[in-house]
Amino acid sequence: MEKISKTEFKFKDFGYEGLHVYRLAYQLAMEVFEVTKSFPREEVYSLTDQVRRSSRSVCANIGEGYRKRIYPKFFVSKMVDSDGECTETMIHLNFADDCNYISKVIKEYFEKNYGDVGRILNSMMKHPEKFLPNKISMTSDNN
Repeated sequence: MEKISKTEFKFKDFGYEGLHVYRLAYQLAMEVFEVTKSFPREEVYSLTDQVRRSSRSVCANIGEGYRKRIYPKFFVSKMVDSDGECTETMIHLNFADDCNYISKVIKEYFEKNYGDVGRILNSMMKHPEKFLPNKISMTSDNN
């Protein structure tokens, strides 16, 4: 069974870097980077670039939304964008699997983990009030 190496990254314990979903998405993006190193050269400007960019965009949208979480609608919008990037990443990985660039085991690993990211993001979308900065309530004019 193939394994993807687990690298320990030095995240801050606060802000968006303290979020489990951000850390998981970041780890997955780095694993996508490692896996795509073996893609054929003719895929460099198509599949390789696309899957790397979408996997990184999951993290970027989480960070951007979290930094502006004082605005719940904006926060939810960025979590929706992040979830969409998860889906885009998996579509690219499906192509990689069908082109025999990755194994079924690797594809299933990413499906499971991006599924976990998606479930967490959906929970965040349903409950943005849990992510408001201290001393701010949903009853203010920030909605």
